[in-house]
Amino acid sequence: MEQFAHYQPGAYAQEHIRITPTTLSDGRDFFYLDDEPQFVSGEKTRELKDPRPLAYRFAPQLDAEGNEVPYAAPQMRRDPLTGDWIPMATARMNRPITAGPGATAKGNPLAARKPGDPYQDGEVPDTDYNVVVFENRFPSMVRVPGADESVSYINDNPLWEKKLAVGRCEVICFDSNETGLPADLPVSRLRTVVEAWAFRTAEISQMEGIEQIFPFENHGQEIGVSLAHPHGQIYCYPFIAPKMEQELQHTEAYFERTGGNLLKDIMQGELEAQERIVMRNHSWVAYVPAAARWPLEVHVAPVRDVLTLDELNDQERWDLAQMYSTLLKRGNAFFDTGDGKGMDLPYIAAWHQAPIHDKRREHYRLNLQFFSFRRAANKIKYLAGSESGMAAWISDTTPELIASRFHELGEIDIA
Repeated sequence: MEQFAHYQPGAYAQEHIRITPTTLSDGRDFFYLDDEPQFVSGEKTRELKDPRPLAYRFAPQLDAEGNEVPYAAPQMRRDPLTGDWIPMATARMNRPITAGPGATAKGNPLAARKPGDPYQDGEVPDTDYNVVVFENRFPSMVRVPGADESVSYINDNPLWEKKLAVGRCEVICFDSNETGLPADLPVSRLRTVVEAWAFRTAEISQMEGIEQIFPFENHGQEIGVSLAHPHGQIYCYPFIAPKMEQELQHTEAYFERTGGNLLKDIMQGELEAQERIVMRNHSWVAYVPAAARWPLEVHVAPVRDVLTLDELNDQERWDLAQMYSTLLKRGNAFFDTGDGKGMDLPYIAAWHQAPIHDKRREHYRLNLQFFSFRRAANKIKYLAGSESGMAAWISDTTPELIASRFHELGEIDIA
């Protein structure tokens, strides 16, 4: 396997996964993660040359009048009322969309290359792949070489800070099947996806200016997914995101008050209560949190104290792949559409891992927060006045009812 500065593969990855890096024609990083034996052994190799004649990603651009202007680097502004940084990336208005009524692309940029196809703006150089990871072509946050990263003020008023959004955005494609669903992938392929999360967490955590690494998956048109392909993303913030900041404040206060780890004690409390536990195996526990906000919400926690995805051992990575596969399948079966087949559930899977530099990281704990805003087979929960206007959640169900439905779908002990 290729040697990387900070990622250390375990025994399984050394023998069964091959990571091959290359660079796309505009200068972005790209990685193949192969689990097929002929690629792992080196018997077969991947296409490394991107044939597209793309301009350098940070090259000057033309404005509406045809004048050359500098690359429009994403910026961020701080909300003086909340302290939150808000990234703003105008280039994302031009990104291709293949899902929903606003579709703008005739082809799928996340698909493997199809020689002879009229659409030749795909991101993957090869005609097939297992898992790939690459920098987003239309990032919300990116470091621009040589750009001034200092704080300045809008209208010269110190109320309104602004600076460049010098983070990083990556895309992970789970499989080359354009119409496939993550829930239908074999556990072995999801194991490779887990390795990709760990690989990128290890490498990105050493990059300058990154404070928090957030792997996540948006799935389903109702969620707002713009590209119809089984994939996820990794947002790497140059700040602590608001939800993580709120969690860190509570985990730190709990430690100062009790000397304990809040996330671990929540998991232990759920195990003792039993009724909201929906799955468990050797390494992981899945439960509906006692104060669940969403009509379908499950949190997944490691049994062992772990801060970040790259700290997981081989057994934990396999057990996670198994649990994630089971969770996706049961999520699809959660709502009865009348034919016994369930539905392709729209969901968000959000990895909460310890921040990189913040001293409060030692009292945090890795966890996955999985949720859907679908509240019935034909209804969704709209985030209206109370939720959107005041962030004051009103639940349409109870955590016990959610857990009870999961209990109908399968055994709690899955290994």
